[in-house]
Amino acid sequence: MDVGGNGSGLPVNNKQRAMLPNKTRGEFTRNQRKDSEGQSEFPDLEFEYSDTDKWAAELSELYSYTEGPEFALNRKCFEEEFRVHVSDKKWTELDEAQHRAHAMRLLDSLEVTAREKRLKVARAILYMAQGTFAECSSEVEVQHWMRYNIFLLLDVGTFSALVELLNMEIDNSAACSSAVRKPAISLADSTDLRVLLNIMYMMVETIQQDDPADKPEWITIKETFRTELGSPLFNNEPISVMLFGMVTKFCSGHAPHFPMKKVLLLLWKSILFTLGGFERLQSIKVRKREELGLPPLPEDSIRVIRSMRAASPPASASDLIEQQQKRARREHKALIKQDNLDAFNEKDPYKADDSREDEDDNDDNDNSIEAETFPLERDEVMPPPIPHPPSERVSFPKGLPWAPKVREKDIENFLESSRSKFIGYTLGSDTDTVVGLPRPIHESIKTLKQHKYVSIAELQIIKEEEFQKTPLSGGEEEVETCATELLYQGILPSLPQYMIALLKILLAAAPTSKAKTDSINILADVLPEEMPTTVLQSMKLGVDVNRHKEIIVKAISAILLLLLKHFKLNHIYQFEYMAQHLVFANCIPLILKFFNQNIMSYITAKNSISVLDFPYCVVHELPELTAESLEAGDNNQFCWRNLFSCINLLRILNKLTKWKHSRTMMLVVFKSAPILKRALKVKQAMMQLYVLKLLKVQTKYLGRQWRKSNMKTMSAIYQKVRHRLNDDWAYGNDLDARPWDFQAEECALRANIERFNSRRYDKSHSNPDFLPVDNCLQSVLGQRVDLPEDFQMNYDLWLEREVFSKPISWEELLQ
Repeated sequence: MDVGGNGSGLPVNNKQRAMLPNKTRGEFTRNQRKDSEGQSEFPDLEFEYSDTDKWAAELSELYSYTEGPEFALNRKCFEEEFRVHVSDKKWTELDEAQHRAHAMRLLDSLEVTAREKRLKVARAILYMAQGTFAECSSEVEVQHWMRYNIFLLLDVGTFSALVELLNMEIDNSAACSSAVRKPAISLADSTDLRVLLNIMYMMVETIQQDDPADKPEWITIKETFRTELGSPLFNNEPISVMLFGMVTKFCSGHAPHFPMKKVLLLLWKSILFTLGGFERLQSIKVRKREELGLPPLPEDSIRVIRSMRAASPPASASDLIEQQQKRARREHKALIKQDNLDAFNEKDPYKADDSREDEDDNDDNDNSIEAETFPLERDEVMPPPIPHPPSERVSFPKGLPWAPKVREKDIENFLESSRSKFIGYTLGSDTDTVVGLPRPIHESIKTLKQHKYVSIAELQIIKEEEFQKTPLSGGEEEVETCATELLYQGILPSLPQYMIALLKILLAAAPTSKAKTDSINILADVLPEEMPTTVLQSMKLGVDVNRHKEIIVKAISAILLLLLKHFKLNHIYQFEYMAQHLVFANCIPLILKFFNQNIMSYITAKNSISVLDFPYCVVHELPELTAESLEAGDNNQFCWRNLFSCINLLRILNKLTKWKHSRTMMLVVFKSAPILKRALKVKQAMMQLYVLKLLKVQTKYLGRQWRKSNMKTMSAIYQKVRHRLNDDWAYGNDLDARPWDFQAEECALRANIERFNSRRYDKSHSNPDFLPVDNCLQSVLGQRVDLPEDFQMNYDLWLEREVFSKPISWEELLQ
């Protein structure tokens, strides 16, 4: 649903404007005023990045609005089963023993052969997982009973039974062939799968939530479940591998009825639960650095990013034209005022002063946006800057947010160039000898070494090189059997297909994608059996379809980012293997295509109907929906899931291109700079940080004119992105014409990855030269050798040809 028509992504008609909260309405009025003055200004977004959204939001996104009538059906199935075995009491009135007895009865009934009976029982279990909502009066009460019922269901062994049933449904060839033949697939084709996936998702999502009120036995159940979910207990593979198999089967066209949104959501939450989120990643990183004897991290990146403030977006083309006209008028007046000229000449126009910092820090006083845009025009006369009140200045922290870093390689390069310049020879990788170098160079080396940062990945690469050089004397590698390692081993054989499948679905769900006949149909679990007949129904379905696509993008972006981060920490070559296949599957242009839209409209989109969200819709009486209420949407300033998806995709792009020259050049070739610059209009610090990182790596290749015209962006990069000492990102003196060979760089990396995978995981095809040799004559001759049948039949001929007919010189043999 398109929101806004003025490029800002905010509602523009009076009816929509009236729905805005007071704060947003005030921002909107101020934005209109600033637009009329030639300034593009957007409000700061109060968004806190996390592993997931709030629990209620994550639960509601599992269900499409089309599934609404099924809540009552689940309740009916439960009550029919309940009345047969239990008296007229309510579920909430029974004691724990009765609850357990009924849960076990339902579990036994799941094993019946009749499909209809089995589906009814599954629906009854789903109603339990949904919190037996008919007996609750509030959403909080529903969530309490959900948690209680789900721990009960898990304790009696429901999850294992559901996995077996899911496997049966995946292998159900009749359902697959029926769906393939159908011209249009609807919600009805995936009923069994949806019910099973709903229960499994509710269980994983509820159990992974931390609650201080949990009983000790619940905490034990939770940790056991986490271990089981990540180990190959179910069907001899982690649950995530089975779900990846569903994704590839769906994309291959063999199972078009699979409810892909639910599969992807369950896959995301399974990976998040078993491997851990971003806080856990940080703690694993700290622990690993301690074990490897590396110094602690210079700062906690999560905390630094959360404390950052958004910068003002760069000016648009219309703003630039208007500013130039104002500047021309000021220039004419300024020629008369000699005293101003004298005052200006006393001051160095290129000296860095606090006014530039304040300009980017103070969003409300950003009226001199172009002072940074054209630095070479500073020779014109400008009035002295208006001093800010001291109370405002106190609130803005000075200094850079990140500690600078230097790699060992950077120190080596610096010393090599210094030695060739001052002495005329080099010493290779020696970073200690400074004989013959001037004192300022000594100081530079000291500073570089103070900020030297050795990553876990660098040590892993060195260790892998040693294993490859000395396969026998290097000894056996101790591989930690953690959940990440088990998952990598599980997806390794088919990882390229999994990446291609995820990107195919991401492409189909992207708002910039055009509907093509050859693209996959991702709407199988949202379209009703009978298409809408009224305008209201059509509007509701339109909202549902857009919401469905947004949730798919959210799930895929989170899956890819989590896997990349966990694999990188576990072993750098696991990360490189996945990253390379994403690059080969055109992930970089796909993400850029995603951002080539009005990103503010996407982030402020209102594709949700809050009164239809679970659990609100099962507790409260539903108001009558009208076209106006659907069009108005909710009062939120932005859509959490869309902003979350955008940040995840930017982080993936950063991960793929970091320290890879050929991939950075892909960003330049695909003209990513204007696309990324437009994304800076979103005033959210974390999103801006990752956009600025992507712009920083390519500024040296964009040319002097681009840098001259985008000084506000350059200033933001300087302020917000970590500095790498010796990195001339802002100038590009010697690297402008550096050649790049995509194929050579990727092939060299691929060879290293294949050697690593072969050495560590491919035990069957180990090099015969490195196998131990039996030198004992007695044991060698004593071995039983199975000879082929045709050899045994022609043994006499072989003796005649190979032994008797050939003369043997015994004297030479004995010598």
